Amino acid sequence: MNKMNVESFNLDHRKVVAPYIRLAGVTEGANGDSVYKYDLRFCQPNENHMDMPGLHSLEHLMAENIRNHLDNVLDLSPMGCQTGFYLAVFNNDSFEDIQKAVEATLIDVTNATEVPACNEVQCGWAASHSLESAQRIAEKMLQGKESWPNVFSA
Repeated sequence: MNKMNVESFNLDHRKVVAPYIRLAGVTEGANGDSVYKYDLRFCQPNENHMDMPGLHSLEHLMAENIRNHLDNVLDLSPMGCQTGFYLAVFNNDSFEDIQKAVEATLIDVTNATEVPACNEVQCGWAASHSLESAQRIAEKMLQGKESWPNVFSA
């Protein structure tokens, strides 16, 4: 296959084993800042995916709460394939910091009593949410925490 411009399009999705956290790329800024993009893979590609209301609520919960655990978050965005999220941070290349922040954030999700910004004023599709589904997804990811550093099977 030809090399693609999008890093994840060059990843053989048949060889990864979810759940995992993977550094997907580093972009150096003109002024010396570095942006680190992480692949937070919750589901095994092409085998399963997150349901949209659960993914949507998980996005709201994680995007809001991860900033309580990391002060250098640029963005947390869902993957269109519904198997995970991308996390972009600046000037922090500590995999341990990322793992700890993701774990703490997922624990926040499991303890949540509501989805933040789940209304027509703050959300573009407020009818598509499920706190319960988001919590199930978060719990499953937490159960696989020991495998997060291992992207590929041994």
